[in-house]
Amino acid sequence: MNQIIEYLPFIIPIIAVEFILMIVSLVHMLKHKKFRFGNQAMWIIIVVFVQIIGPILYFTIGRGEE
Repeated sequence: MNQIIEYLPFIIPIIAVEFILMIVSLVHMLKHKKFRFGNQAMWIIIVVFVQIIGPILYFTIGRGEE
């Protein structure tokens, strides 16, 4: 239990960044319907279930042209 408390200052910012990335990418997906690869349902599943890597993949690979 003490080990978890020691790592808490590192874990909380990572969780916050992951949550913010997920929310921003989901809002972007709902506003923009164009994707370079795949469709909206696929990207929602990837962003929600693949944690930090999912939103990063969406912004680098999946986001369509504005």
